[in-house]
Amino acid sequence: MALTQSAKIASIFLPAFTFLAIWWLLRAQHVRWAAVWAIGLFAVSEAFLYRMSMPRAQALSLLLLILAVHWLLQKRYWLLLPLGFVFVWAYNAFPLLLVVSGAYFLTILLLERRIVWQAILFPLLGMLLGLLINPYFPENISFITSHLMPKIGESATKVGNEWSPYKTETLIENSGFALVAFILGVLALGWHKERIDKNSLFTLVLTLLFGYMLFKSRRFVEYFPPFALIFFAFTLRPLLENWLQKVPAKQIKYLSFLPVLMLGLLIYPLFISIKDARDLVDNSKPATRYADASLWLRAQTEPGTMIFQTDWDDFTRLYFYNSDVIYTAGLDPTFLELENPELFDEWVDITKGRVENPGTEIRDQFNAEYVFSDLNHESFLEMAQKDPSLTEVYRDEDAIIFSVLD
Repeated sequence: MALTQSAKIASIFLPAFTFLAIWWLLRAQHVRWAAVWAIGLFAVSEAFLYRMSMPRAQALSLLLLILAVHWLLQKRYWLLLPLGFVFVWAYNAFPLLLVVSGAYFLTILLLERRIVWQAILFPLLGMLLGLLINPYFPENISFITSHLMPKIGESATKVGNEWSPYKTETLIENSGFALVAFILGVLALGWHKERIDKNSLFTLVLTLLFGYMLFKSRRFVEYFPPFALIFFAFTLRPLLENWLQKVPAKQIKYLSFLPVLMLGLLIYPLFISIKDARDLVDNSKPATRYADASLWLRAQTEPGTMIFQTDWDDFTRLYFYNSDVIYTAGLDPTFLELENPELFDEWVDITKGRVENPGTEIRDQFNAEYVFSDLNHESFLEMAQKDPSLTEVYRDEDAIIFSVLD
């Protein structure tokens, strides 16, 4: 219960600090009504809100990137060194810090014709220190390489839907308001009489980069929507300031209604995004799924027992309730594929029901004493039921367990 409670607390405070940091960034850059813009974060994308609600590292990652943007615009480059160190320890997507720093470096080079070497050197040093001064060194290097490089390349291993792109209609449906914010920001750039300013170009580059990443993989939906909103806020600021300067003194008192008007415009997207995000959370698989099956296995097995599972992404729920045994595949099947390609192929063939009498292979090749499967692997279950070396010993509405006979 302590772990569950801690996860719930983290899923509240990390997004809250992230949204607060975005307000801080906008306020520091003299964007009027920064609090209203921060409220707009709840309207830009239901998928963004859903990802932010998870007790995972993506909210912390976005928080660190927002801090990087803030300190870059404040020219406090030295702070990127400890930020880079923390990022490495926090999340293996830490190379994104160099993406942000690189975008700032390019912005200054284009607009001011000077090289801001500090923007690259300090975060790079922090990241290197984070990799070297690490309780897992040097295994952390091989872990990062094994985890990320196959995603960048052309690995045929299916690692879940979050690494695949959204369909266009799905992206429009779950992040349509973020796309509208980006389009409005581009239109605002077209209305500028002066050349593009540093903030606008910097966030334009970031929004385009994160937009490209989102079109490649849905797991990056936590980055594009907030940066699209920040980009819109930065591009609208000079237009708004120029307009306010032209307002007659007698009408200044009416300007207090502008933030109220902005909030009024947000009512519909806020309602839609929050409602749909809550629906996504409500429709998620419950945390207690496989709890009974895992606890049954825990009672029947000794520590170190090998469990053959038919789906790699069942690992988190199984491990939560029974961390004393060993599973064939953990958070990413790529590790098994890299370690032993032949064994990985055998595992895939078995789980897809391509192997008759799979119990012998499970016993001899995987040294497993039990087989855990959800009820969706129908082809495998058909083969398993016919196999005399596999005996069904447990079944509930979510899972089935077989004992592997010697």
